[in-house]
Amino acid sequence: MRRRALAALPLLAAPARAQGFPQRPLRLVIPFTAGGSNDVVGRMVAEALAARLGQPIVVENRGGAGGLIGNDLVAKAPPDGHTLLLAGSGSFLLSSLVQARLPYDPVRDFAPVGYVGASPNVITVGARVPARSLAELQRVMRAAPAPLRYGTPGAGTTGHALGAMMAVVLGAELEPVHYRGTGPALSDTLAGRLDILTNAAAPLLPHIASGGLRALAVAGRARSLALPELPTSAEAGFPELDSATWYALLATAGTPAPAIAALHRALNAVLEDADLRRRLVEQGVDEVAPSPSPAHLADFLAEERVRWSAVVQRANLRID
Repeated sequence: MRRRALAALPLLAAPARAQGFPQRPLRLVIPFTAGGSNDVVGRMVAEALAARLGQPIVVENRGGAGGLIGNDLVAKAPPDGHTLLLAGSGSFLLSSLVQARLPYDPVRDFAPVGYVGASPNVITVGARVPARSLAELQRVMRAAPAPLRYGTPGAGTTGHALGAMMAVVLGAELEPVHYRGTGPALSDTLAGRLDILTNAAAPLLPHIASGGLRALAVAGRARSLALPELPTSAEAGFPELDSATWYALLATAGTPAPAIAALHRALNAVLEDADLRRRLVEQGVDEVAPSPSPAHLADFLAEERVRWSAVVQRANLRID
């Protein structure tokens, strides 16, 4: 577990403190090890929120079990708004669909705060894989004597689901290798122990630039602002490979409505800051989109559950 307190700027926080919340430091749980896209985005948001709320925010990386360990910590925290979760499409939603047993209820045990944004997932290969497009990767996969290996940040994450969908859509078997976060999977891909890695752009960008990874496509229908020259999977002829990592803040169920409202206002305010938006876009968050209300986030989560359920069923993803 990695911890770091983010300094607050009291002069920026008077509006939030005037309403009595928060009165002490908060913590933001990121359900992955340090170094991945969730960690990068979470720390940016935590730093800005600390300044706005006038209290430090301690960031805790609680990786493992595809996000379940960190999620469970927040589900069982005191319902006072001082413990927050950086929820993601994989670590929070998808993991709850593929895991046979959960230590919490993904709907009843959390209180939506607000949406942050989304990053399209990038499909990359290690330098030793002789493919420069999805069509070439398909040929390499089909000709390989053994299944190519792809790394995931954990079982039940978007990286796991996208890899499984690639096997279905490209028509060749792939072997998943699960880690406790993006960092270790990235290290093994760079070292040549893995062939394929898919993830939000943030942790991949420097290695794509250096040549340690070769980016083949953005898994979606719109090009990435961080990688504008990279074609989309739709442009490459594989529109079914459509996956993005989104980020949102949740609190523990039962948190008082005034605390949720204060957190929602503060989050939306910092996401309107031009400098923070610029830095998020530089890290691959193409869609920075504050939610109009916590209820809108609740509706979005319900819609995403339906959408990802279909993906899980088609790719036959299940973890006992």
